[in-house]
Amino acid sequence: MIIRKSTEINGKTLTLETGRMAKQADGAVLVQYGDTMVLVTAVASKESSEDRGFFPLSVEYREKMFSAGRIPGGFIKREGRPSEKEILSARLIDRPIRPLFPDTFLFETQIIASVLSMDKENDPDVLAGLGASAALVISDIPFAGPIATVRVARIGGEFVINPTITQMEEADLELVVSGSEDSIAMVEGEAKEVSEDDLLQAISAAHEAIKKLIDLQKEILNELNVVKREIPQPELPEGLEQRVLEMGEPKVAEAIKIQEKSERQNALRAVKDEIIEALEEEFPETGKKIGAILHDIEKKLVREMVLETNVRLDGRGLRDVRPITCEVSVLPRTHGSALFTRGQTQALGVVTLGTKGDEQIIDALEGESSKRYLLHYNFPPFCTGEAKPIRGVSRREIGHGNLAERALKTVIPPQEEFPYTIRIVSEVLESNGSSSMATVCAGSLALMDAGVPVKRTVAGIAMGLIKKDDKIAILSDILGDEDHIGDMDFKVAGTANGITAVQMDIKIEGISQEIMAQALQQAKEGRSHIMQKMEEVLSEPKPEISRWAPRILEFHIPIDKIGAVIGPGGKTIRAIIEKTGVQIDIDDDGKVTVASPDSAEAEEARAIIEGMVEEPEVGRAYKGVVRRVRDFGAFVEFMPGKEGMVHISELELSRTNKVTDVVNEGDEIDVVVKSIGNDGKIALSRREYLRRQNNKKEHHKEKESKH
Repeated sequence: MIIRKSTEINGKTLTLETGRMAKQADGAVLVQYGDTMVLVTAVASKESSEDRGFFPLSVEYREKMFSAGRIPGGFIKREGRPSEKEILSARLIDRPIRPLFPDTFLFETQIIASVLSMDKENDPDVLAGLGASAALVISDIPFAGPIATVRVARIGGEFVINPTITQMEEADLELVVSGSEDSIAMVEGEAKEVSEDDLLQAISAAHEAIKKLIDLQKEILNELNVVKREIPQPELPEGLEQRVLEMGEPKVAEAIKIQEKSERQNALRAVKDEIIEALEEEFPETGKKIGAILHDIEKKLVREMVLETNVRLDGRGLRDVRPITCEVSVLPRTHGSALFTRGQTQALGVVTLGTKGDEQIIDALEGESSKRYLLHYNFPPFCTGEAKPIRGVSRREIGHGNLAERALKTVIPPQEEFPYTIRIVSEVLESNGSSSMATVCAGSLALMDAGVPVKRTVAGIAMGLIKKDDKIAILSDILGDEDHIGDMDFKVAGTANGITAVQMDIKIEGISQEIMAQALQQAKEGRSHIMQKMEEVLSEPKPEISRWAPRILEFHIPIDKIGAVIGPGGKTIRAIIEKTGVQIDIDDDGKVTVASPDSAEAEEARAIIEGMVEEPEVGRAYKGVVRRVRDFGAFVEFMPGKEGMVHISELELSRTNKVTDVVNEGDEIDVVVKSIGNDGKIALSRREYLRRQNNKKEHHKEKESKH
């Protein structure tokens, strides 16, 4: 049975369909909006993965090139590993649905979103988020949905739901928001220094559309007889939980009072080892179960401590930010560097400035584009005291890097003002909570250290939440353990003028707008404190870029002269590069970019290029080289690639009998452009140049005689 349900969003029809495609999946939904279509499937294994000790959920978002009528580039004409956009979109789907599976449901579950049609106007990523919820809702997989995902942008002061890609270019705020009927589950996006109230209004507008899309899913569900699988209950040996509780709770209560992270973890590990050893004979082969029970005890006690005493694991109050130190110019040969340390979280930010040739080329469904500002985030295992194999960039690293990149994006100067490609690399050297926000701070300082004319300082902070019934505690600058045992991870970055990026993940079924507003206000206070510490070290960009950075000159040449500068097969431009040692890029519009660490070399290259495209001017004097000698005159190259003829009668002030009496091939002579014919032939005169020189001498003598 094929079921289709539709509603209107932003003046366009959005349709959910099931029963036609991928019928062997546990749940499959085709989402269409405009001419963009995404097929989302949900499948869960029939066998439990309890031995893994965690819920094995995987989410894949894949854009098929055929969806936009394109064939993949490169030698291998098929889609390869997921792009950064695909990974980020998969994370947008994953984060809001993950907390909605039962804790005891440990069956391997996979969501696959396949973009089948793309109209280049309606982004499929939010449609995939909606489709994931719908596929899970109509399947037999236990899921506390439905939820829905939309994009909201503020364009011309108005909030627009699911704006087109073209409309997005005019937006000053853009968020992806997921939520249920009653609350918000996830927020991620960027803004151009907007206020907390603006952000809340955008989320509120998104929530109204979310409710509409949830109703659409319910309409489909009402036509299906969905029976969910039974949720498996954990099986524990009789009496084990009580024994661990009696033995472990007092010891865990003492261990969590230790404020230093590694000492606390060592103490908790010792408690676990002690209890496993003590109960080994009575309850054999239950080490993992004992560890899980102790973890639950730790979580309960920490949450109670925070809610009842307002004291946190490291002894701070709810609003306190950890001690901060900032250093700049820590690396002598990089273009800009900064070391930002907040408690036990430390990020080394490094800026490299490049030329247009260093821009990243992006081959996406919408077509090919380039990117001149990049931020890359690295999270090596040593930063948490672990030894793990490094196997490429993780999805987490891509996600955290993207958030930090968006946070700093608003203050990056436009290319017209600063014609450099800018790459920031964040090396996380220590991590105990919110390394992505430390990356924002380190990146902001490194940009200023590099002399990039950024508008303002950008700082970031991560907020946490512990909620039980009516009791809530909002935590500023959360630790890693507080993130783990808490109910929210809310990252907010911005300048003194407003918010530039936000990311919120909720681990419970959602939070109210009141809690969100309180968290945003508390984040603003914390952000101001961090910004003050940063500006004590460096409050504005350095006036000059690093001596190691390339010097870039930009100028324009006539479009019809581009070919002459490049030369046949690039021969001419290569010769200029070899002679001067610079990098040269020429755009189709005639813009020339010359880059070199040596400004004199850059100026030399510019002079050569400008000389090649310069048009000769009648009456102007030039220095030239004799290229050929004939009986009737000499041919002189007086501009790069430009030749004119000096007739034998124009070589000297007096009569010339033979050209070689005056000039020979290779001689340098001064000439004046006498005329330019309609056929382009140029007549030069050395005689006129000599006459002018004599006149100058006579004039000089007259002035001296008068004195």
